[in-house]
Amino acid sequence: MQLTSARRRQTQPTGFTLMEVLLVLVILGVIASLVVPRLTGSQERALVMATKTGMKELEAKLELYAVEHMATYPETLQQLLEPVDVDGQPMKPYEKEYPKDAWQQPLNYELTFDSNGAGAAELRIWSNGPNRQNDKGSGDDINSWDTREST
Repeated sequence: MQLTSARRRQTQPTGFTLMEVLLVLVILGVIASLVVPRLTGSQERALVMATKTGMKELEAKLELYAVEHMATYPETLQQLLEPVDVDGQPMKPYEKEYPKDAWQQPLNYELTFDSNGAGAAELRIWSNGPNRQNDKGSGDDINSWDTREST
């Protein structure tokens, strides 16, 4: 009896057949084709949310700058890196490095003034968005004025 069970072990195939391996690869391909698009969409939404959050933080720093500079906003974001007080003395920076979006592109910033030029009407901050091309806040750009309306 021991002899027949030893022969059976020798005659039984070991490993996988080519058909089994191909079947597993096809199944993995189908699963990947279903999952990957969902993950990339989630990644894109996460980058947009991170950029919007970064812009809100930047707005808060710009507001703080205005409070400490007699209601005057900086002309450029560079002034947040090397601020000076009203007497021209250096101050602690509001930012450590130039503000960037989630795609590591510099954020855009400008002040819009009301028609008589009396004061800053609105801070405008925008990211070039996923395509990294500046559309002045439109197209796929992510901007602070749409961010305020949607939250």
